Amino acid sequence: MSDKSKKISRREFIRSAGVTGIGSLLALSSGLVGNALAQEAKKEEKKETPTEEKKMEIPKMPIRTFGKTGVPVSILCLGGITDWVTNQILLKKALDWGITYWDTANGYNGGNSELGIGNFFGKFPEARKKIFLVTKGGAKSPEELTKMLNLSLERMKTDYIDLYFMHGLDDGKYFTPEIKTWAENARKEKKIKFFGCSTHSNMANVLSHASTLGWIDGIMCTCNYQVIFKDDMKKAIEACNKAGIGLTAMKTQAGRSKKGETPADFQLAEKFLQKGYTPEQAKLKIVWENEMIASICSAMFNLTVLSSNFAAAVDKTKLELSDLSLFKRYADATCTGYCAGCAEICNRAMGGESHIAEVMRSMMYYHSYGDAVMAREQFAEIPAEVRARMAHVDYSPAEQACPHKIAIGEMMKEASRLLA
Repeated sequence: MSDKSKKISRREFIRSAGVTGIGSLLALSSGLVGNALAQEAKKEEKKETPTEEKKMEIPKMPIRTFGKTGVPVSILCLGGITDWVTNQILLKKALDWGITYWDTANGYNGGNSELGIGNFFGKFPEARKKIFLVTKGGAKSPEELTKMLNLSLERMKTDYIDLYFMHGLDDGKYFTPEIKTWAENARKEKKIKFFGCSTHSNMANVLSHASTLGWIDGIMCTCNYQVIFKDDMKKAIEACNKAGIGLTAMKTQAGRSKKGETPADFQLAEKFLQKGYTPEQAKLKIVWENEMIASICSAMFNLTVLSSNFAAAVDKTKLELSDLSLFKRYADATCTGYCAGCAEICNRAMGGESHIAEVMRSMMYYHSYGDAVMAREQFAEIPAEVRARMAHVDYSPAEQACPHKIAIGEMMKEASRLLA
């Protein structure tokens, strides 16, 4: 075989391993997960129904304590941005494999995520006690939060939510005395056990502010190899840990906002494929290296991805210092295609709310996740007047201020074209 043909084969192999998407394959060595899981995933992908499930020994899912709540949670959380009404087997396998932390939101998949959980609890009522259930409401007022919470309880056929989040906060100012009173009342009514928020942008600021309050139990935040090494995030995570706030990382596989592979992608892939796992699995492992992170929430749309992430979670191999250094170099090499969520920088440069971070997140769903529907749903939440003029705004002030030197104007025009 010529050198050229070898290179082509390697590129094709790396691409099949899911370098630029969430569809990572199962682990490449038997050290991560047995062939039985792979066969089971393949059966599901082919929509086959086995007449008799083979007995197999499933590795035990590691657990960590969720902050001051004292609740043990699986280090892998089943992310709910999918239609669980038609994907009930994912819920069953997640439970069978010890993934007992489930995350959803009022608006995911038009409500089908919560409805799917409700269907599952209807069939398996005993499962409810085994699940640490999280859902989110996108409202900022007590009245709207009450409506959303009650709808979530009804959809999921449960009397209580273990952890309820205000969804997508980008500023600590939303932790008002009124919201604190609302959370206390919801606890007294036994509708929720714990309260907190999720945050996709200005994460360090939100975490740092929450750590000073004394009444926030948990936070789900964007945290991946692109942001976990940053000084402000490290300090914010440490502050939350001292305050007893349980942390869940999301967007850990750090999908980029623009299409295309780089030499750095192939270097990362070759490094970890040689070690026996995919780059997507390595991206999970680098976040788990920080034991102040209780769990990783990952959207798992099918059994292949579920199996791959499970394999990474139960694998006991630790990343080496050289692996961490490689990730730091990789983050630097690819940062121009990834929005790190520092929205306050863009807003300050543009003289007000720019919605740049929200657009970048929508483009990440479009390019990296391959989910045009979710991308358009996220994009549609941006005010209509902002979307209408997006292609004609001069974003050069934000580009000059961006620490990652992202071509913001180009991406905003692309979003306007693809997602409008």
